[in-house]
Amino acid sequence: MNATEPRRRWWPRSVRARAALAAAVTAAVILTGIGWWVHREVYRQSTQIAEEQARKHLLALVDQLNDGVVPVRRSAVPYEVVATGRRSAVASGGGMDNFASGTRHVLPAPSAPSAPTDDTAEWSYTVRPLRIPVRRDYDPGTGVDLAGRTYPVLYADVRATELTSDETAALGVRPDATLRAYVVALPDTAEAITQTTDGLLLRAGLVGLVLIAAAAYFTVRIALRPVEAIRVLTASVTPNDPRERVTVPATGHEIAALATTINATLQRLDTAAAQQRRFVADAAHELRSPLTTLLASLEVALAYPERTDWPAAATTAARQTRRLQALAEDLLLLARLDTRATATDPETVDLTALACRLTEQYPLTERPLTLTCDSTAPAYVRGNPDAYERLLRNLVDNAARHAAHRIQITLRNQDGQVVLTVHDDGPGIPSEHAERIFERFVRLDDARSRDHGGTGLGLAIARDLAHRHGGTLTLSPRTLGACFELRLPQSPITAEK
Repeated sequence: MNATEPRRRWWPRSVRARAALAAAVTAAVILTGIGWWVHREVYRQSTQIAEEQARKHLLALVDQLNDGVVPVRRSAVPYEVVATGRRSAVASGGGMDNFASGTRHVLPAPSAPSAPTDDTAEWSYTVRPLRIPVRRDYDPGTGVDLAGRTYPVLYADVRATELTSDETAALGVRPDATLRAYVVALPDTAEAITQTTDGLLLRAGLVGLVLIAAAAYFTVRIALRPVEAIRVLTASVTPNDPRERVTVPATGHEIAALATTINATLQRLDTAAAQQRRFVADAAHELRSPLTTLLASLEVALAYPERTDWPAAATTAARQTRRLQALAEDLLLLARLDTRATATDPETVDLTALACRLTEQYPLTERPLTLTCDSTAPAYVRGNPDAYERLLRNLVDNAARHAAHRIQITLRNQDGQVVLTVHDDGPGIPSEHAERIFERFVRLDDARSRDHGGTGLGLAIARDLAHRHGGTLTLSPRTLGACFELRLPQSPITAEK
């Protein structure tokens, strides 16, 4: 069992469920942030409204005191008016009157008479937090219990010296007293509004999360229907018959791109399977020919030993064995090339020296041929020396089978590339077969003797080796004979030379 599996049991396996969970988690984070911001804004706005109401009430109290009018007890907000030189409150209401009348005022009186100011000065007030004391004479009744809590309190002073004697007498203060009007800004309304808003946001958020998760789940479910159809159809593809194709949706979205890619992959698999079947059939056919010749020669020799030319039979057997060995080596090399195995560390190879050495050592015993190498400067490339030697030998072998009298190898450095050509003066190759000759087991002259022909793999191996070294191998058009052109990237060591 996978060690990580127990830790992931809580995680849903379905893509639909994962998408719904991811959408719900994302929405929850976003809604939580929005809810926190709304909570703070609602509380701040509600507090500002409560403070504004308290300010308006304070202004009304100041106006009444300036007119020598004692404020009434009934009030929407708690207030108290105190004065210097007076033990009890001048007036109170809105909950502050729940303290016993005639006792000491609740909020502090001004410490000293305020200094006179310019009558034209703008009316101002002060806000500060004050704690309402707990006293035995306090009975909140059915109202708000103010005692023992700290509230923001707005207050403003009124000087009795600015009032007439009748007004000061009506207020019950001394002529030199300073009156201070307190108004308590209650946060209860703001807190109630905020709590109500929080409840609404919580319920709306939960419903929204459910709806978002459901919408994401069903949206992904609908979007994945083509994927499920593709999965079912792809599951029906077998190695023996990879010709099935999926239906490409007409919407043009990512699913259509997936279907197109799967069809392209199936097409490549179909092509590869066909090539493999053809390769196996061709290999079996090529192996059967020398084996049949070898077996027939040996059976005839064994049946008529007294009439058999044993040196000739042994020569035939050796020739067919060598052909089988060459074919087996070519097949193994093609198998290694098809695996695309990582090559060894590349070396710097001088193709000019390699071609000259091959020209000197190449055996030309069957018929008189002239093999020459034309090059004026070293041609450095990067790669495997053995692979380059095999590539050149295959090109020369092919030219030797078709040349009439002469084979010429030419090398030159051109535009950062090494260009190598192998030209023979044989019958040439028709232009319509310029690419077909590089296919495996292809022979243009099927009627010729296979004993003198190649395996049909030499040019295919040469092109594969060229591609593995970042080069190209093509057939160049010529009026006489065949000319194969190899282009390889030039090694940077040339510049150092």
